Amino acid sequence: MIVASRTHTGLVRPNNQDTLLLADGLYGVADGMGGANGGEVASNGAVKVIGEMLLGRTPDLIGLEAGIQAANRRLYEQQAQDAQLSGMGTTVTVLWEGADEVYIGHVGDSRAYLLRAGALSQITQDHSVVAEMMRQGILTKEKAKRHPYRNVITRAVGTSSGIEVDVIRLDKQPGDIWLICSDGLYGMMEDTQIEEALKTLPLDEAADRLLSLALAGGGRDNVSLVLLAVAEVAQ
Repeated sequence: MIVASRTHTGLVRPNNQDTLLLADGLYGVADGMGGANGGEVASNGAVKVIGEMLLGRTPDLIGLEAGIQAANRRLYEQQAQDAQLSGMGTTVTVLWEGADEVYIGHVGDSRAYLLRAGALSQITQDHSVVAEMMRQGILTKEKAKRHPYRNVITRAVGTSSGIEVDVIRLDKQPGDIWLICSDGLYGMMEDTQIEEALKTLPLDEAADRLLSLALAGGGRDNVSLVLLAVAEVAQ
């Protein structure tokens, strides 16, 4: 895959608690949360454990879930031993590339999008209070943007001893473009703006454009994204 990535503190937060995962065939975003430096510790720690667990292995769903579960255990044990890290956690959205397929592992409200044949689809489901309310028909998309609980997530890596991990397998197709991003990106713009950038710009320029849009939209959170373009698929 061809790769472009960006991460930025944004215009409001004092530090960047997002961590990118950029390795050989293994890509993702972790958006940390927690007081003081807890969020940064959580996102960095999750990315480190997942990389240690998965790099060099043949991609599959079982291994991907095991890697994220291992990160959860490590972070949960770490905060249990250090009161300053109490309450820390992180989202994790990871793409693991196989020869002719990709595997997505997901916890939290970072997202994986796929642009295929000119149409953008959100592949992951947000694990958040407002997303669940939308799925139940209680809340509209427009009202969700202004809801006071819009940033409250219902699943995170490291906050409890056990978590449920969403894992997905999809075939690769030449021309596919994947976007993995934190809510600091998609929360500052419409999906139509994301689609337009991915459809009309080369990968590096699209990454710059999306970051610029997030900052122009307010930059109220850390902004992180990984773009992946499928050049060819093994036969």
